[in-house]
Amino acid sequence: MRDTAKEFLNELIRLNITREDIETSKGIFSACPDVKDTLGNPLVTLDEKRAVIKRIFPKALERPLANAAKSGLIEELDEIFEAYQDVLLEKQGSIKAVVRYVTPLTESQQAELRKFIMEKFTRDEVDIEYKHDPDIIGGFILNAGDVEFDRSYRTSLRAIRETLRKKANDTSEISGKGIRSGDIISVLKTEVRDFEVRSGASETGFIVRLGDGIARVHGMSGVMYGELVEFETGVRGIVQNLEENYVGVVLLGDDHGLTEGSTAVRTGKRAGIGVSDELLGRVVDALGSPIDGLGQIHAEDYFPIEREAPGVIERKPVSVPLQTGILAIDSMFPIGRGQRELIIGDRQTGKTSIAIDTIINQKGQDVICVYAAIGQKSSTVAQVVNTLKKYGAMDYSVVVAASASEPAPFQYIAPYSATAVAEYFMSKGKDVLIVYDDLSKHAVAYRAMSLLLHRPPGREAYPGDVFYLHSRLLERSSRLDDEHGGGSLTALPIIETLAGDISAYIPTNVISITDGQIFLESELFNSGQRPAVNYGLSVSRVGGAAQTKAMKKAAGNLRIDLAQFKEMEIFTQFSSELDPATAELLAHGHMLTELLKQPLYNPHPHYEQVILLYAAQHGLFSRLSPKELKTYVSELMSYINSFGQDIIAELEEKRVLTDDLAERIEKIIAAFEE
Repeated sequence: MRDTAKEFLNELIRLNITREDIETSKGIFSACPDVKDTLGNPLVTLDEKRAVIKRIFPKALERPLANAAKSGLIEELDEIFEAYQDVLLEKQGSIKAVVRYVTPLTESQQAELRKFIMEKFTRDEVDIEYKHDPDIIGGFILNAGDVEFDRSYRTSLRAIRETLRKKANDTSEISGKGIRSGDIISVLKTEVRDFEVRSGASETGFIVRLGDGIARVHGMSGVMYGELVEFETGVRGIVQNLEENYVGVVLLGDDHGLTEGSTAVRTGKRAGIGVSDELLGRVVDALGSPIDGLGQIHAEDYFPIEREAPGVIERKPVSVPLQTGILAIDSMFPIGRGQRELIIGDRQTGKTSIAIDTIINQKGQDVICVYAAIGQKSSTVAQVVNTLKKYGAMDYSVVVAASASEPAPFQYIAPYSATAVAEYFMSKGKDVLIVYDDLSKHAVAYRAMSLLLHRPPGREAYPGDVFYLHSRLLERSSRLDDEHGGGSLTALPIIETLAGDISAYIPTNVISITDGQIFLESELFNSGQRPAVNYGLSVSRVGGAAQTKAMKKAAGNLRIDLAQFKEMEIFTQFSSELDPATAELLAHGHMLTELLKQPLYNPHPHYEQVILLYAAQHGLFSRLSPKELKTYVSELMSYINSFGQDIIAELEEKRVLTDDLAERIEKIIAAFEE
């Protein structure tokens, strides 16, 4: 705040301007922006400005506002008024309390209540407002300062119900049967005896500013970052900013019915999602509520959406492959269970298709799949769900969707909620695959939310903690050792680039967090190379550790062969005469490129990939032209499926390509050609 602004603030303090006058002035500026423009316009004379101020503003503020107009402080008035309200809150000697009741309190009860508040908060004066509220059934609820004293019958009845439910669960776990009638009577006697004496106090606050899904709440001095708070209309919010006098709360729902002055109560719980096996095959929103019209989901546990990643001691090395079914990826950029492999590229280059193919390929592999749709059109999400249903993949999948039409807070928490669902299944010893589609939109939603929370913008207008946004999400992917359940969580985050710029802020962040990236290129996609994987920029930092021995042997020097082919193709594109060695290298490269083309939703099983790669690398397809290869391969695999079951069984069981097995593969291909 500038020195002139501080002088103006001191003048307000010296004149002891009332809160009501400040609120009136703020209301005038908010309702009539032209007034602020007039007072801040240097072309309007000071006498004219004084006339406007005298006509519409409170008398006590005439002189200060005239001085502000003279000093050019009109644009800073909102900030100054806010600072002055903070001063008023700190120096006030009185306290306002609200009492909600069913039966009106007698005069003696009111006097006792006033005395209690004055002693509790050491104030000389108290302003009590009484409100009739039949919903609390009986008793009363007192809100004073930032504390709520709940002595209502409604809360007591809820406590009884929770105690009975807990007792029923405890008894069921011990005996395997329901709660006994004797237990019910015992619990009821205890609860009824304590019914009148039970009371609770919880921290409350009130809204001082509301707009764009963000509420600034005064009070709740003990609230935690990421805690859920509940407003008087029932809508909940997550605490995202902890300031000296306020907390910034992001609303998880409609703000209809909330105004400045509405109360907020701490829940003491971190934001989380209800989880159970019933989630399989379902589509839910970011809060875990079903949106597929198939009925309610009964939660058996509650997992926080933000959770500390497993430590180094709890993990074990990534060594078990997670097959995508895509020949180009499994052969050159293998993904292991517990790995984080980034899929990156421009829009419309097949990023989602790779993720969906990978999910479809997990059928029969005992892998649970979670698909987090962030900021996509609802029609696109519906299309993905229909595709998964068509190929039988929804039986082992969960879709968590926060579409583009939903507020930024829902898009912000969606991937965290999806990870909580994945961690639930991982905690049961399962291998889980999670797809984040996509984290670019997630970062944009977080940027929008952060700017509304008045966080300072940095590079590309993102807040400084945007790296931590994705690192704390992706670090939760791991492979646990047997002592900690032995489950794994494999992540396939998706990032969208602009014109192939992988050096932008968000792409470089996520590349540095993940264990490798599959880079898809628009030029390759448009030329018919599907999937459009750039073999030079793509990499897997786990590499051969996530490949079977059979795949490693069959793939051989595939990546080197393709690199040599690309280099030679560029070098010889203007040559008319080629020597036999160069022509052979180019023919082999064209054949490999054609072999790696793969249609949508047609993943290759492991044995098929090994046979095709072995045949290609050992020249068994060399006599074929690229146009003949597709038909030839299709007919060959049909023949092997019919007459080579012993080869298939050995490859799938032992996952090793022995010399004997390689010889049998060559023989069956020769038999097919005959």
